Amino acid sequence: MDNSKMDTLVTAIRQHGHRDSVTNTEIPEMKLSWFSSPTTAVSLVYEPCLCVVAQGAKEVVLAGETFPMASAEFLLVSVELPVDARVAVATPEKPYLGMQISLDPKVVGEMLADGTTVSSSGPPERGLSVSSIDPLLLDAIGRLAGMLDSPQDIRPLAPLVLREITHRILTGPQGVRLRQMAMAGAPAYRIAQAIRWLKDHFATPLKIEALAETVGLSTSSFHLHFKNVTAMTPLQYQKRMRLQEARNLMLGEKLDAAEAAFRVGYESPSQFSREYRRMFGAPPRQDIDALLAAVS
Repeated sequence: MDNSKMDTLVTAIRQHGHRDSVTNTEIPEMKLSWFSSPTTAVSLVYEPCLCVVAQGAKEVVLAGETFPMASAEFLLVSVELPVDARVAVATPEKPYLGMQISLDPKVVGEMLADGTTVSSSGPPERGLSVSSIDPLLLDAIGRLAGMLDSPQDIRPLAPLVLREITHRILTGPQGVRLRQMAMAGAPAYRIAQAIRWLKDHFATPLKIEALAETVGLSTSSFHLHFKNVTAMTPLQYQKRMRLQEARNLMLGEKLDAAEAAFRVGYESPSQFSREYRRMFGAPPRQDIDALLAAVS
């Protein structure tokens, strides 16, 4: 590993990030993270992205599976996944510094159509993995971060470097995860379609057989492949998405628990409260009050 290139990322995050927060940048696809102490786990939904640890360590938990990440490692997320994430190692002197880069599924599809990469078959891979950063990928990420010092370069050049980053991932050890999701007709592609439907219709009652038929799989194959990709059943996935959205509604729109529960598809407020407490560790009102107090 070229330490000088990793130092470039550390410098960019320190210069353009904000202490103890996640910062959007002038490159819409890039966010910077800087935390001076370990954090408690936060429930969130990752969209297809690349998460790079430049310094410190982080943990991401997907349906009970823990994915630790250390410096010079990256997390690849190939499909929308609800996870819990926390900074595991950070100090004021040596804070956690990280970077998230969104990946565009359309670009992945274009590269496959152009023959930029070879296709892959086989059973669907998990939609989340951790790997060491290879020098070519690190070089491209460093050049993208360097554009924050030259804003005039972002519009003409950032899309080109983002395509290069996608190419490096596609042709690297974890590329199969992206290729399978973009290969029309492949089981993973069908599961990606189902996940997008669930994400867009999480408040709609879920009929497994109908969704499986919609994406062209038998019910048994649908269950098997869905769990391979997400580590969850479709019903568990829908529940996570509903509860996360309800939490966002109570925080962002100041809804009470009953209204939030109704908006995300629950018919029973008591069932909503039980499942919310099981996921977030506290009843809705208590959880929201604690979150608001933490940022006030």
